[in-house]
Amino acid sequence: MIDYPYLESEIYARNVESNLIIRNMCDGGNTVGFRPHPGRTSPWAFPEAASFYDELANPTGSEGDFWSPDEWLHHLKPDIIIAFFGSVEAERGAENLDNFKNELRSFIIHSKNQNYASDSSTSLILISPIAMEKKDFHVPENLYETKNAGLAMYTEAMKEVCVEMGVSFLDVYNPSLKWYNESPSMTTDGLQLSEAGYKKLSAFIASKTFGRKPDISSATHDALYKSVQDKNWMWHNDFKIPNGVHVYGRRYKPYGPDNYPKEIIKIREMTTNRDSAIWAILSGETYDLARADLNTTALTEVSTNFDPDKSNHNLTYSYGEDAIKKFTVAPGYKIELFASEEEFPDLANPVQLSFDDEGRLWVATMPTYPHYRPGDQRPNDKLIILEDTDGDGKADKQTVYADDLHLPVGFELSPEGVYVSQGTHLKLLIDNNGDDHYDEEEIIFSGFDDHDTHHVISAFCSDPAGGIYMAEGVFLHTNVETPYGAIHSSNGGFYRYDPRKRKLERTAQISIPNPWGIAFDEWGQPFFAETSGPPVRWMMPSSSLPRYGVYNPLSKNLIEQAHRVRPTSGLEFVSSRHFPDDVQGDLLINNTIGFLGMKQHSLEDEGTGYVSKHRQDLLTSTDPNFRPVDMEFAPDGSLYLVDWHNILIGHMQHNARDPLRDHVHGRIYRITYPSRPLVSPAKVAGASIIELLDNLRLPEYRTRYRSRRALRGYDKKEVVDATRNWVEKLDVGEEGYPRYLVEALWVIWGHGYYDENILEKVIISKDFRARTAAVKYIRYMYEKIDNADDILLDMASDPHPRVRLETIVAGSRMHKSTGLKILSEAIKLPLDDWMKDTYNASYAHLSGRNYDGNNKETIVNHLEGEDLAQFIRGKEIYERDGYCGTCHQEDGKGLDNVGYPPLADSEWVNQDPGTLIKLTLHGLYGPIMVGGKSYPGTVPMTAYKGLLNDQEIADVLTYIRNDFGNKSSLINPSQVAELRAATRDRTKFYAPDELRNGNQEQ
Repeated sequence: MIDYPYLESEIYARNVESNLIIRNMCDGGNTVGFRPHPGRTSPWAFPEAASFYDELANPTGSEGDFWSPDEWLHHLKPDIIIAFFGSVEAERGAENLDNFKNELRSFIIHSKNQNYASDSSTSLILISPIAMEKKDFHVPENLYETKNAGLAMYTEAMKEVCVEMGVSFLDVYNPSLKWYNESPSMTTDGLQLSEAGYKKLSAFIASKTFGRKPDISSATHDALYKSVQDKNWMWHNDFKIPNGVHVYGRRYKPYGPDNYPKEIIKIREMTTNRDSAIWAILSGETYDLARADLNTTALTEVSTNFDPDKSNHNLTYSYGEDAIKKFTVAPGYKIELFASEEEFPDLANPVQLSFDDEGRLWVATMPTYPHYRPGDQRPNDKLIILEDTDGDGKADKQTVYADDLHLPVGFELSPEGVYVSQGTHLKLLIDNNGDDHYDEEEIIFSGFDDHDTHHVISAFCSDPAGGIYMAEGVFLHTNVETPYGAIHSSNGGFYRYDPRKRKLERTAQISIPNPWGIAFDEWGQPFFAETSGPPVRWMMPSSSLPRYGVYNPLSKNLIEQAHRVRPTSGLEFVSSRHFPDDVQGDLLINNTIGFLGMKQHSLEDEGTGYVSKHRQDLLTSTDPNFRPVDMEFAPDGSLYLVDWHNILIGHMQHNARDPLRDHVHGRIYRITYPSRPLVSPAKVAGASIIELLDNLRLPEYRTRYRSRRALRGYDKKEVVDATRNWVEKLDVGEEGYPRYLVEALWVIWGHGYYDENILEKVIISKDFRARTAAVKYIRYMYEKIDNADDILLDMASDPHPRVRLETIVAGSRMHKSTGLKILSEAIKLPLDDWMKDTYNASYAHLSGRNYDGNNKETIVNHLEGEDLAQFIRGKEIYERDGYCGTCHQEDGKGLDNVGYPPLADSEWVNQDPGTLIKLTLHGLYGPIMVGGKSYPGTVPMTAYKGLLNDQEIADVLTYIRNDFGNKSSLINPSQVAELRAATRDRTKFYAPDELRNGNQEQ
């Protein structure tokens, strides 16, 4: 409703002279009592709410001082509260109905006792959920009947309780059923209203609650609607401010106090100005909004904490050939500049790229990163298309597909349009007239969290059937309402969105701080880069049924110790005949701090899982501003690389408004292997179905990726019939036959089709990788396969453990009785280290229990009593995301490759405690000697004075001084307090020389 504010407009139009103030506090996935927020500790809307929940009562570690619903309402002082409940609650079924009634009663009693408006009792109006509209893309077929039966039941329950408690109630469930019969397309997916649906619902609610008709002209109504949209945009950037972790959350200090008290004041003043603009429209008066905004609170300009002298970092940007000269590529390779901000100024802060079916390069740019600042021009981030029209390897044409975006950190091309991440929304941008600029926007889902904007859904990548995988980072608490049920998630992981079924799935909820890279191998297995940490991991073992607030187990880190780097970004498999034969299937990963470049690792099957070895550094740069963040192979087999290109990188090391954060630079590079010919691009755009199917025999994964995507845009029956014929003509003896069969399976899966003959051919394949792919197909096509349970039971005893592991994951997603049967069959054969944790998590979650890992560490240490307790508290702090262990690693050995020094046997840790306390309080920046080795210090150590109190700093320093082989004196809080007071006026990082020489500026 905040995006289509027809209800607000209708209420204003019926109360022209009232000077109303309306604020929308609705949030996706919220219920009567459960309203989580990553910036406050409690998810509960009123004190008794927790007693009405089970799984959702699991703690999620949310942290901060964001106001509770009650605190917001006491601040806003409403006379009327209109509350929409029942849709999410109805998912819990008839067995929860009495519990829901009691919850609603408690909420009403609590709300009546609050008296939010100081001079009168606040009125409460409860609105029922709408019905579900039947759409042709939903399966199973009984979804509507089941869903609507529950919604009807909960609507009646709400009515019953409201009558009992003397609260106004409005039934919109039954009216919406009639609307669906009268007018099609009232919803986008059966549950979420379209713009036309919101318009219809809003007029109905306003009429029923306020009675009188609108008393304004249509022209005034149009102006009113636009003004309400403007007001809501400002309000949303207050109530749901992006990067709230720095405003209200755990990362408020050290830099939040520089920015957000005044930014919040200013955005609220600007919102109030828009209230005045609305009133002026209703009264027929003029209002100078621009002037009013100029008179709002001035924001304080902040200073940079970046000192180039201490970091040996030249602030000068390099261009063209000067930048190229700073690269070193592996022998035989060549790097060239494809495009830069010099020729294309819109190429500012590029973040993701992808090639379309015509071979054009699409790039998402976001110069407004880290987020909009009140008073600035509205965000104008872009999705641009770059082309090389003359074939010289350099872009010479740009087209802007979208130019009104805000932080598009992920996008994916599809036959129906472009899916793009937009803060709390997943949107589809559609070009209806073929001019390469979108003219229609559809909000697919709302409720994604952007509490930290570089953790929001990103790194979009389609699986072989067209399901879009999206990564999400730690801290975030996403709550998305979908036709299949609400998705509640917390603290990192992955989603899969199926455009065909309009279905969102929490694919993996795992302990990863900030994943920014997803890639599929040629058999459809997903891999991901952790980003904040150095691991690259196989996703499948972590993708069993998740449980709210509980992490699924992580699979093994595939990167060998000697070549671990962080923070990584972007992931791609080598699949190009233009590159040497012996590197096919290698894994490529970028790194953006310390080691600036791209590492290349082999990846081979080993038992259930994989083994990886470092092959070479494909690319390195001595340009400290080079920040490689994404890559993809082009249709001609060359490799394209995105360079974010920025002096500053890192979300918490520097102020969000640091003046050195660059908003204009960005480059795209192209890597080739000149001694081998480029690949002749296969025809994809405009190709026939049979041509696209034949493309699936080609070696290049990205060609097959784009061909499968194109096939999803063709008529289902034609594609399925052609695929069947294509399979029958395949040569059974051909080396690639098993993979070709899997490709065919993926094509029909992409159209939601089950073919018994093709599936049977894959199931009996001698290649275990093909059989593993068959299990995943069965999992997602389960409702269409009559004997799916029997097939999965058979495959749970497959001779290869990877097939059995995929079956365990599939079983965990089935009905409890079916899933437990599959798991019981799978455990009859040995479970190796890749499988055990996945099995245990699957069994626990199917059984309705939290998976606890069963691997709680026993602390063995020379300390005892309270000293040991302090050590244990310090260990927990050390292991928090973004704290000590992120850089110095779990074992305290650091990462030599990226310049993070060890803590083990470090003189900086074990000698003078005062020096250690000071550098912990204020941070450290610049070249440093540790254990006789020089480290460049290009990344500052975070200042913890605002993040940790005296006791916490004492605890974590005690820990690092007594682990990793260290054995030094304990630190007590009084030592920290004394040095905190003595250095309280210090505002910059320490340089190592200051501390080493004893010249410690206070």
